[in-house]
Amino acid sequence: MKVEYAGPKPIIDEKGIFFKDGKEDKFVYLTFAIDILNSINHPYEEKKVYSNQINHKNLSSNEILDILLKFHPNLENTMNTEISSYLIHLDNEEKEIENRTTLSDIEKYAYISNLRLMKNYKIQRAKNKIFYFHCIQTIVELIIQHKIKKLEIPFNEKFWHILQTIEGELARHRISSKLKLTNENDNLKLHLFINIF
Repeated sequence: MKVEYAGPKPIIDEKGIFFKDGKEDKFVYLTFAIDILNSINHPYEEKKVYSNQINHKNLSSNEILDILLKFHPNLENTMNTEISSYLIHLDNEEKEIENRTTLSDIEKYAYISNLRLMKNYKIQRAKNKIFYFHCIQTIVELIIQHKIKKLEIPFNEKFWHILQTIEGELARHRISSKLKLTNENDNLKLHLFINIF
């Protein structure tokens, strides 16, 4: 089980392999998500306001794994189950190409060869996505457990993306939230207001 950068989303067909702009590997968000996780993971007292500084530091793959395993000791089993399911999806993708009547035999061969060439790349992207979403789920679990009503974070594109993902996960728990960007003394800040009681 390893976490490492794979790259942007590949677009694969019988003509070649291309990469989609704007569909970045979730790995690039992981250390930022862990920053949020670490900042809210501490003991809380009721009716007290906490302010924690987010100190971003790039983490090695092993450090990322160690942190995630503290929260999810069975992560490797979960990862194996989810990747097994993804491998079935990849096999079905090849079978679907083999059954296409709109492609010639040489086009099918090229398409399937391109899929196989990118298989490990796609698997690593899938693993990174699984790690990322487990991190987001852990953040949301802590928000619910400690009834955190607001996260305030310095603005950057990665934190913005992560907070939007947290909003989506909160919505799955039927918890509404609102993400706002403010400019305070030329400091852009993100505020996630959480309607939790």
